[in-house]
Amino acid sequence: MSMIGSSDPSGSLLDYAPGFHRYLSELGYSPWAAEKHLYLMAYLSRWLEMESISFCDLTTSRIEEFFCIRRLEGRSDLRTPRSLEQLIAYLGKLGLTLKPQISTEPLDVFLVNYHRYLTSERGLTEGSAHFYLNVARLFVMERPVVTQIEWTSLCARDVTKFTAATCRSRSISSTRSVISAMRCLLRFLRLEGLTNLDLDQAVLSVAGRSSSLPRGISAGEVTALLDSCDPTSAIGCRDYAILLLLCRFGLRGGEVIALKLDDIDWRSAEIIINGKGGRRDRLPLPADVGAALANYLQFVRPQVTSRCVFLRLSAPIRGLGNTGTIRSVLDRACSRAGIAYVNPHRLRHTVATEMLRKGVSLHDIGQVLGHHGEATTANYARVDIDGLRAVARCWPEVVS
Repeated sequence: MSMIGSSDPSGSLLDYAPGFHRYLSELGYSPWAAEKHLYLMAYLSRWLEMESISFCDLTTSRIEEFFCIRRLEGRSDLRTPRSLEQLIAYLGKLGLTLKPQISTEPLDVFLVNYHRYLTSERGLTEGSAHFYLNVARLFVMERPVVTQIEWTSLCARDVTKFTAATCRSRSISSTRSVISAMRCLLRFLRLEGLTNLDLDQAVLSVAGRSSSLPRGISAGEVTALLDSCDPTSAIGCRDYAILLLLCRFGLRGGEVIALKLDDIDWRSAEIIINGKGGRRDRLPLPADVGAALANYLQFVRPQVTSRCVFLRLSAPIRGLGNTGTIRSVLDRACSRAGIAYVNPHRLRHTVATEMLRKGVSLHDIGQVLGHHGEATTANYARVDIDGLRAVARCWPEVVS
């Protein structure tokens, strides 16, 4: 039995319908799609009235109960809790927020505290914190739990066993990330007094520094990537600006996503890059990058309240969200250009090696790439063959 029909709207949420309709329009929803969300709002409003609860009293379980009823009634769309994402966001702006779901489960409590440490004290971005939390969750799930997680018996053998098992099928770069996450977690345990041992010393390192040279791509491949974008299409115009930033500055994917309208100083022809650990670098804005950004912002970028430079081009219109979007942009460009997939890190290598060939100092290269230490940038000295020849000592002659 259907709980609400289009001719029988009621409930407290309906007072917010006009504003919600405008909000959906700002997010780029078509009139047809907006109407479906408004109908869902009316449906929820009627259900809340029947259950004698307010919107702010909704919990995860009650929301799932609501959508179970929709699915049982045979609704063909907006059938999962994710369908309420825009309504919750809009009402939250008006002060109607859901009750925070505070879990008392030991694992959840531990991860909440660890997340706070990662973001507030370590300064990790949400993307990095998410990865570190996933590694921590896997490790914690192997610990005994009664009323709380048991740490007193934790030893180096446990750490080594977990690290080896987790990294067995991973690439070298992924293994290094897991090792960094494990060391961070074990330092946190020591700081919190959950263990008296400095177990971060027990985490095995990846054998040695990579002996291969930094792998960039050729100038021809860079040109092919950029030429693959169709400047007459909206997505081509946006992707061209993204690719130019990657190819000229060697930005990380997260730095492209974090770029805000206020970070571009058009009068001074400068751009601010928001890097790792809260670092902000002001760099000159090349003419071609500025022209691509201006073309995108003036003719393509949707006119919404978001301050992110790069936005989705379909509803809901908002910032790109995660680095997977940047990798998708590169993947599409590589397919069009007919070259093997190139990730953002290889483009960083490309920028660094090209600057080195032009005589730019390692210090200045580190400034552009946002390196925190010179040791990282020094890795690129290995591609300066002529410079290495100048300091290389002759092989001693063998005297018989």
